[in-house]
Amino acid sequence: MSAPTAAPRTSWLPLIVVVLTQIQASFAVNALTVSMAGITHDLDTPATSVGTAITAGTFAMAAFILLGAKVGARFGTRRVFQIALVIHGVAMAGVMLAVSPGMLFVAQAASGAVIALIAPALTVFIATNYSGKQQATAIGLLAAAIPAAGVLALLIAGTFATTIGWRYSFALVVALAVINLLLSFRLTKVAAQSALAIDWTGAIIAAVSIILLSFGFSGLAPWGVLLATDGAPFDILGVSPAPILVLLGLVGGQIFFMWIRRRQREKRPRIFDLRVLRSGSERAIVACMAIMLFVGTAANFLLPLYMQVVQGLTGIETSFSIIPYTLSIFLASTFVATLYSRFAPKQIAIVGFVVVAAALTLLTFTIRGEWGQFFIVVGLILLGLGQGSIVALVFNTLLSSAPKELAGDVGAWRGLVHNLSGSVGIAVISVFAIGVLGTLLLGSAKDSPVITEQLIAEVNFDNANFITNSHLKDVLSATSATPAQVDKAVRINEEARLHALQIALLVLAGLSVLAIVPATRMPGRLRDELPEKLEPDDNDAIDDTDADDELIPRGGRA
Repeated sequence: MSAPTAAPRTSWLPLIVVVLTQIQASFAVNALTVSMAGITHDLDTPATSVGTAITAGTFAMAAFILLGAKVGARFGTRRVFQIALVIHGVAMAGVMLAVSPGMLFVAQAASGAVIALIAPALTVFIATNYSGKQQATAIGLLAAAIPAAGVLALLIAGTFATTIGWRYSFALVVALAVINLLLSFRLTKVAAQSALAIDWTGAIIAAVSIILLSFGFSGLAPWGVLLATDGAPFDILGVSPAPILVLLGLVGGQIFFMWIRRRQREKRPRIFDLRVLRSGSERAIVACMAIMLFVGTAANFLLPLYMQVVQGLTGIETSFSIIPYTLSIFLASTFVATLYSRFAPKQIAIVGFVVVAAALTLLTFTIRGEWGQFFIVVGLILLGLGQGSIVALVFNTLLSSAPKELAGDVGAWRGLVHNLSGSVGIAVISVFAIGVLGTLLLGSAKDSPVITEQLIAEVNFDNANFITNSHLKDVLSATSATPAQVDKAVRINEEARLHALQIALLVLAGLSVLAIVPATRMPGRLRDELPEKLEPDDNDAIDDTDADDELIPRGGRA
């Protein structure tokens, strides 16, 4: 049989709009983080207020992204996308002109809510404009736009924050929104599904469940994993609200899927089409996506923690030190598509998780040295290459297995998994690392002949955290500690915090190895073209077959 005819090439203009818009959305969040010092000074507010604003945007995006996909389909993807660009630009102008923490919070929350409309649209534009190798390249560049925005935020927003002022960074985002809006008029219109009814009940259940999960996991460290701490807003019989919110969120998630299955059986409109996850193969793709985002985000939290607390680097030094990692994610996301014609997704995923596990293991056993040490830089680059390859791969594989009409659902699901997995990754690894730290500190203190029982009783080991040596000395100055005991405590703290970080990284490496199991269930092939129509809507929309294993590989032979 002769080789299939190559798909005609499409203009790269839609991809330019997609990438620039992703940079616009990601740059806005990264610029807020980089500009934290200037914002806290200008608005006379603590850094936690800026963190709250960032969290508000993330939660709003996660809560409404499933609804965003349906709104785009109902009223026309391009039209909704353009309206969202305008609102996002106005929200960024609100951040630029903010005169109070409240104004900053509202603007950032509005930004997150409209990104819930933008993210699914980006996937729809790729699915409707590109196929074959062009589509794989486009997805890789969309994934690469996120780390690219991080680098740009470091270079541009970091420079603005220390020279002309942090507000100019958001003026730049406003200008980018205008550029993207003008370019969007050259995009081909995606027909609106005017007959589509929106499942508002499903949207509300999803939003409430996601908000409960987000607040619950975010509160594990400050509020307590089980028993409520002094920082908890309330408690129930002494139990922290964090696990209660997580439990309620999980129950809400079960109710959501029960509701969607019922609507699907009745052939009624639903907020999310479960045919995106119709087979065991596609659920394995999502599992790989969630694990990689969990591991990657958790590692991205631990590494700056090590650099700033253990090595004492400044924020800008930390940002530049992390560039090899960020750039390697960008390069891997961009060029992994070149492997699709020669290797099956499951093979690339397995190798990717092995590389991630090896990189984290290398960092675990070399992290004691200076940050510029050769093996640490190698470990960062390997981690970025593995992470970038897997994130781009799983998104491309999930999209290639879904009909074009479900592209919005795929984009929404990707955004939802991205936000939840990342938030849970930071929350869980921070609680784990702090728990290990407290155990190591208490054990070493009890074993030391210098540290007395009286001093141990004066220090609250249940409230242990990663702190610098100078901060520890300040804490001990309020106790009966002698100079010799302070010196010993500092040495114990140095060893404990390093070992806690090493153990946490090793756990992430182990989780990466475990991810090989779902990776083996990923498709053996990639579709060369997305199907145009949905499969019949029946009661067995979700099954455990792995029919995708028989699909023709991109660039392969029938």
